[in-house]
Amino acid sequence: MAARQRGGNYTGFALLSILLGTLQGAWAGLIVYSVLEETDKGSFVGDIAKDLGLEPWELSERGVRIVSRGRTQLFSLNPRGGSLVTADRIDREELCAQSPRCLINFNILMEDEMNLYPVEVEIMDINDNAPRFLVEEINVKIIENTAPGLRFPLNEAGDPDVGTNSLQRYQLSPNLHFSLVVQSGDDGTKYPELVLERMLDREEEKVHHLVLTAYDGGDPPRSGTARIQVTVLDVNDHAPVFSLPQYQVTVPENVPVGTKLLTVNAVDLDEGVNGEVTYSFRKKTPKLLQRFHLNALTGELSTLEELDYEESGFYEMEVQAQDGSSSLTKVKVLITILDVNDNAPEVTVTSLSGTIPEDKPPGTVIALFYVQDRDSGKNGEVTCTIPENMPFKLERSIDNYYRLMTAKSLDREKLSVYNITLQATDGGTPPLSTETHISMHVADTNDNPPTFPHSSYSVYFPENNPRGTSIFLVTAQDPDSDENAEITYSLVEDTIQGAPVSSYVSINSDTGVLYALRSFDYEQFQNLQLIVTAHDSGNPPLSSNVSLSLFVLDQNDNAPEILYPAIPTDGSTGVELAPRSAEPGYLVTKVVAVDRDSGQNAWLSYRLLKASEPGLFSVGLHTGEVRTARTLHDRDALKQSLLVAVQDHGQPPLSATVTLTVAVADSIPEVLADLSSLEPPAGPYDSGLTLYLVVAVAVVSCVFLAFVMVLLALRLGRWHKSRLLQTSGAVLTGMPASNFVGVDGVQAFLQTYSHEVSLTADSRKSHLIFPQPNYVDTLISQESCEKNDSLLTSIDFHECKDEAPSIQVS
Repeated sequence: MAARQRGGNYTGFALLSILLGTLQGAWAGLIVYSVLEETDKGSFVGDIAKDLGLEPWELSERGVRIVSRGRTQLFSLNPRGGSLVTADRIDREELCAQSPRCLINFNILMEDEMNLYPVEVEIMDINDNAPRFLVEEINVKIIENTAPGLRFPLNEAGDPDVGTNSLQRYQLSPNLHFSLVVQSGDDGTKYPELVLERMLDREEEKVHHLVLTAYDGGDPPRSGTARIQVTVLDVNDHAPVFSLPQYQVTVPENVPVGTKLLTVNAVDLDEGVNGEVTYSFRKKTPKLLQRFHLNALTGELSTLEELDYEESGFYEMEVQAQDGSSSLTKVKVLITILDVNDNAPEVTVTSLSGTIPEDKPPGTVIALFYVQDRDSGKNGEVTCTIPENMPFKLERSIDNYYRLMTAKSLDREKLSVYNITLQATDGGTPPLSTETHISMHVADTNDNPPTFPHSSYSVYFPENNPRGTSIFLVTAQDPDSDENAEITYSLVEDTIQGAPVSSYVSINSDTGVLYALRSFDYEQFQNLQLIVTAHDSGNPPLSSNVSLSLFVLDQNDNAPEILYPAIPTDGSTGVELAPRSAEPGYLVTKVVAVDRDSGQNAWLSYRLLKASEPGLFSVGLHTGEVRTARTLHDRDALKQSLLVAVQDHGQPPLSATVTLTVAVADSIPEVLADLSSLEPPAGPYDSGLTLYLVVAVAVVSCVFLAFVMVLLALRLGRWHKSRLLQTSGAVLTGMPASNFVGVDGVQAFLQTYSHEVSLTADSRKSHLIFPQPNYVDTLISQESCEKNDSLLTSIDFHECKDEAPSIQVS
């Protein structure tokens, strides 16, 4: 301990006190120090860091600080040295008056643990005050014929120091008539009394001047003096006598100002001036004169200001009665103040965590506060409560400290702010209470993953969508706050038909809007399965998934496609055969069509748009079957043209048309005989072009036949010249002929009509054999032949060289 030294004896005592206090703190949990009063500011008191088991640098890191109880801060912490030092000069007499021990109690708070450590510092007294008389001159009046041995009380001196430093003795200046006797009261106070040793003679000396000196026991001792003036009076036989040896009164602290407390009464048996008694306080301290009034004539004692039990619960004073000859008599007056419940409890919040994370376990201390009531007894007994419907509880700590801690787990998503009302109620009648409001904010932790309203979604969007079209919005909710609730959306990587899912759709990471990256075709994709993940921005981040089923809705984007009759790629037109003997309802042919769409977009209906002879044929609405509507007559034309439309049920509907040519005849020869009268169906090309093509084909055919004849002639000539040719002969084997019969540019394809052609060296012996003809269903009109055809076989070159295949019979 570093302290200013005023005597060699204090150093060892102080060091011993520190040692004993440290050991006692280690054993009992109470840290005890001692320090001399009046030491300089910053004087060492104790090594608090060591006694707390900490390093000096940990004091500030762990939030170690001093917590006092509303008293002026007398001590402070030195964070560098880890020591407890004085915050200012300390005056023991001001703090503890004349109490035998002056103890200052406070607590050390460790913020990070919310733990309190009690500390007790004893303020050691030094001899810094000299004895002092309240009056500088004491007047004593003595009758001249007073017998020796009579004692006269004198005003005592006061010394605020305690122990050996307090007042120890009095000394009277040398004289011939008086001596000094010191009496000790019950409380140890020393009262000086002047003793008459020799009879006084007023005529010899009217006034005697003496000096009274008071000494304390300090080293060196201090002293104070008072002058005594003794006046010799004429004879006064009786001194005032009080009616009671001691006066006592008990009053409540809330008595009004001016209330009469008691009346002292003294009687003097003398007559005249010697019998007139006056009353006064023997010790006139400033506090006494400020609070109480004593009527000098009546002895009535009353209050001058309000009494306060908390400031002082007991007053002790001396009242003296003096007659006209200055004869004095004193009596003790005791006033006891009764406490009333006039003070409400006081709550001082020592430490408070305004924010607590929601993941803190139950039992976490969030506030530390001190409760006191200046009243006494039951009036000072305080009970602290908080509302029962809150997840908090109170726990009493040391002294009157309470801890506010969590009683169960907190959930910010249920309640983010708690307004806690702390009520402190005393035990008085009626009870007084104080409410303290504490606002506690629950800090968010990332304890909730994002959640989707549904576990899966089914999304429907039409096909042929533009690229970049938004097709859906996924939204997840996170009950957390701030960055813990910031959601980012992403697609789980996957492949669809060998391509990554990110090539089909994308998602806005901030809004959750799903975009199509391509135009979808229902005929290629009917549905896609995706998984969307929502991540929050917490640490660590939490996530959840949702399944998306994307269904492409069919649009009516495909017109019906006619499969039969097939439209030849070479420009020919199919011809169907209807015998004249057909009955009504005879099935002539059937139009077969499909639609690549689905649903009602693929429902097809057939209808006859145009016919060369209305009413002759009908088309099934749903089957596409072309049937005769009536009996065929001879007057009906051989060639019948039908325009059939196939339409779907989409919105808007799409359609396709096909033109059918129906030949009305009972037999194939009849068809072949009358084919010259058939006109080719109107097509997209001009009829003149067809004529030119037919002429060109005919010319080419003639040239080709001429070439063949020349070739045969040359070979026959060689045969006549060569013997080899005569013996072996040359025979041209039969070859398959074309299945086409051409009449005026119209060629009919007869599927079941077969023939044989045999050629010999002698063209006159060549022959054409027709077996029994069969009816066929289809006739094909051909305008040109520009490509190889499996049904056509050319002679020698196996090519169709821009000429219509034909069979020439000679």
